[in-house]
Amino acid sequence: MLSLGIIGWIIIGGLAGWIGSKVMKTDEQMGIILNIVVGVVGGLIGGFILSAFLDVEGGGLIFSFLTCLFGAIILLFLVKLVTGRR
Repeated sequence: MLSLGIIGWIIIGGLAGWIGSKVMKTDEQMGIILNIVVGVVGGLIGGFILSAFLDVEGGGLIFSFLTCLFGAIILLFLVKLVTGRR
């Protein structure tokens, strides 16, 4: 089981949120705090979705990062869909 502290999740969430915002081209609108929030919430979303298909607990650090990135991209896509921004 991956045992990161709160600082570890903030760092992974921040990186995943930042890369996700680059992929979805929303980086100009977001600051570091919003990137962290998007990454951490994206990790929850990605973990929930991927847990239906895979064992997400034993994935390791890289898998946790990719899960956060996957969830962040989904979250940003849904936000853009709801707000109508392109």
